Amino acid sequence: MSSPSPVQIREANAHLAAVHRRVAELEQRLEAAENTVREQAESLIRKDEQLRAATQEITEAKDKEMYYLHEKLCKSEETIQRFQNMVKERDGMIGQLQHRCQLLDNICKSRPLLDSMLSHMAEAERLGPVIRIGDPTANTSLTDGESNCSPNRISNHKDFSLSEDDMDDQELDEIRFGTTV
Repeated sequence: MSSPSPVQIREANAHLAAVHRRVAELEQRLEAAENTVREQAESLIRKDEQLRAATQEITEAKDKEMYYLHEKLCKSEETIQRFQNMVKERDGMIGQLQHRCQLLDNICKSRPLLDSMLSHMAEAERLGPVIRIGDPTANTSLTDGESNCSPNRISNHKDFSLSEDDMDDQELDEIRFGTTV
């Protein structure tokens, strides 16, 4: 083996220098790529932290809103329950009032008959008892004012009316019921 010629040595040195330049260039590119990857990783880490913070804020806001809506729902349910109780009470009251209204309707329907009967009773009391002339056994104690049904005690059949409003309408009632009896 012979030693290489100076041309071969120069070519080998040039080749080695080119390889060294290429290695240095690749190392720079590698370093630049590593820097880029590092920057991207840091950027991703920052974005990840931002997204985690945003997610945490959204979660907290959601939890607060859910708590608020739950409280509002509970209050609404309490209000509904209170209203349902009020409706039940009022339904009971309406039932009682309807029954009373029916009773008053029945009384009002019977009133002309009662007024007529009271009118006849008052007229009968004004006439007094029937006394046989010449009958020594006739009881005259009923005419001395002690009777429960004496004209002094019941002078007007309106004393038996249903309300004070009937006293105001006495003249109208006498005309209305007086013509039908």
